[in-house]
Amino acid sequence: MADADLEELPGVGPATADKLHDAGFDSFQSLAVAAPAELSNTADVGDSTAADIVNAARDAADVGGFETGSTVLERRNKIGKLSWQVDEVDDLLGGGIETQSITEVYGEFGAGKSQVTHQMAVNVQLPKEVGGLHGAAMFVDSEDTFRPERIDDMVRGLSDDVINATLEDRDIEGSAADEAAVDELVEDILDKIHVAKAFNSNHQMLLAEKAKELASEHEEAEYPIRLLCVDSLTAHFRAEYVGRGELAERQQKLNKHLHDLDKVGNLYNAAVIVTNQVASNPDSFFGDPTQPIGGNILGHKSTFRMYLRKSKGDKRIVRLVDAPNLADGEAVMRVQDGGLKAE
Repeated sequence: MADADLEELPGVGPATADKLHDAGFDSFQSLAVAAPAELSNTADVGDSTAADIVNAARDAADVGGFETGSTVLERRNKIGKLSWQVDEVDDLLGGGIETQSITEVYGEFGAGKSQVTHQMAVNVQLPKEVGGLHGAAMFVDSEDTFRPERIDDMVRGLSDDVINATLEDRDIEGSAADEAAVDELVEDILDKIHVAKAFNSNHQMLLAEKAKELASEHEEAEYPIRLLCVDSLTAHFRAEYVGRGELAERQQKLNKHLHDLDKVGNLYNAAVIVTNQVASNPDSFFGDPTQPIGGNILGHKSTFRMYLRKSKGDKRIVRLVDAPNLADGEAVMRVQDGGLKAE
């Protein structure tokens, strides 16, 4: 919950408090995880004042110190797991996509990356007892991929048990066999997906900051923000920063963008899913030459990396490439009219 009075912090008067709120710093916790330089640039305060504000906020929010492994385990028990509604993939991920983490999904064109983001925007809204997080979703669309019609298909493609549980959770009278009730459910789910189209990389970075504001506004809502999707993360950066001469600037901006996304996930206990484009490595003589773009910055910042590749027909191979506490492995799913399904 946002703190009522930032003026309690040293060096913060009414005017500075207003600037901090306008810049999206509306709680001690959001200030505590900010860099003094970031505060200085966005809120127009001096470097020393910014450092004092950040340090005081860290003390007030009680973040930034050492803690025992038991305390870390207790905090991790609060992390949510967002189900794919595909048992084999959920098993691969240890129960589903984690909140407070960035999950990267990469693959070639048509592999199903956008299908994953659409499906998760539905699944996050399901009751917790059927694998959802009882939360809303944000969708940053950089490639004009978001389709409400696809959300409609995926809601109707859920199992009857899941639909019935969701109808009951939302106090919608009827059942999975009741077309009017399902129509109402589809509309309700679409209302809880907040979509923004990114026109270029700078706009995309701005939307990450706006996402933090939106998550803060919904923190005490019945359906708080529990998912942030970016589809795709790298398209604009790849198009605008071409050649080795611009590589350093591209990576620097991409790094900041990833940190802003990660901040949303950590502050508001949300899962962050980013899709990534791929390139073919001509130097690869053995194995799959497909490589995700974004370099080491994206590789290090992504907590979970998943590779989608096409198989026969509607089958897709889901490979867990990297995870801090899970073994690499593969699962099979299908991309059908009703969404992602088990083989």
